[in-house]
Amino acid sequence: MSKIKNAFSKNLKQFVMLITLVVIIIFFQVLTRGILLKPMNVFNLINQNAYVVLLAVGMLICILTGGNIDLSVGSVVAFVGACAGTFMITWKWDPYLSVVLCLLIGILIGIWHGFWIAYVRIPSFIVTLSGQLVFRGLTLIVLQGLTIAPFPARFTSLSTGAIGNFLGGLLPGVPLRNITSLIIGLVIAAGVIVLQLKKRADRKRKGYSYDSLAATLTRAAVISAAIIYFFYILANYSGAPVVLITVGIVLIVYSYLTSKTVLGRHVYAVGGNEKAARLSGVKTDKIKFLAYVNMSFLAAVAGLVFAARLNSSSPQAGTGFELDAIGACFIGGASAYGGIGTVGGTLIGALIMGVLNNGMSIMGVSIDVQQVVKGLVLLTAVAFDVISKQKISLGFFSRLFGRFFHRKQAV
Repeated sequence: MSKIKNAFSKNLKQFVMLITLVVIIIFFQVLTRGILLKPMNVFNLINQNAYVVLLAVGMLICILTGGNIDLSVGSVVAFVGACAGTFMITWKWDPYLSVVLCLLIGILIGIWHGFWIAYVRIPSFIVTLSGQLVFRGLTLIVLQGLTIAPFPARFTSLSTGAIGNFLGGLLPGVPLRNITSLIIGLVIAAGVIVLQLKKRADRKRKGYSYDSLAATLTRAAVISAAIIYFFYILANYSGAPVVLITVGIVLIVYSYLTSKTVLGRHVYAVGGNEKAARLSGVKTDKIKFLAYVNMSFLAAVAGLVFAARLNSSSPQAGTGFELDAIGACFIGGASAYGGIGTVGGTLIGALIMGVLNNGMSIMGVSIDVQQVVKGLVLLTAVAFDVISKQKISLGFFSRLFGRFFHRKQAV
């Protein structure tokens, strides 16, 4: 036990985001008198925030390339949703063909943004701000200012509802509504433990720095316990949401992409030092171009998920979504300067944003106060990054205030 405590204290920084999420969950669980973690609320929480995770993963790639952000994602979500509604509801096209076309539209939007940013070298802020206005306007044109509904059932079934209880008959005596979801959670938890141990073994074999076995097992145990409990809650309701499959695939693919591939290393290199990366042979322009193509592609996926959840296409869809995605990245540990951040941290940041929104809504906190809280949380996260980056100590602030008061006395 003492070894685990020592390992935990030495690796405290790695646990900060996860601890923060747990504290926030406990805080709102107490204040909402247990409503926050009720199975039905957890199920709805996932469906309501799936788009945030998808957008945040795409935003992370943009931020990693040098602190760049995409302000157009909310409008792209709305525009893709409007196209989906037009194809499937107005024109009665096949839902699967419509989904493919909407994803292609998202890729074309990313090509448009990436060209101006990477090759013409217009600042990303200007290009994506232009995209925000353009695609919001196109959404109004396509929908003619109206909301259209409903979507075909074949489309909404792709991102709504729950995974079926295929294994329910195996354990008839267990008092759970969906045994399949619990088994999925157990399998994922076991996979996390295996991957954590394999990662440590690989780093040890290659001569890299690695955590102690106690620290690795502690981290794996904490994450696995959270996963099992999460799926246990869902098993007490109708099961894991279908949209969790889409989110899970995205998280797994991009975790592998950023940590195990040459392309991922190049993304981090561009954000760490673009000039050095270029001199090392990295095609920095191509990396930036692909980052924005990827962002718009994931925005298209998020647009389809969001439209399916609402079962309608609305001109107001996507409003403020870019702020949630940016906030999730920075709260999850991404650096405002680029080159630092992980998909896992971004997921935790998105969960923090989602729990804050849901918890305050359950408590009846008004929207304006919610905006204030989220803004302060985002500022705190970025300030922590800047302060740690510049290594500003408490002595700096004491000297600063000391000079201020000295001047005041002199006057």
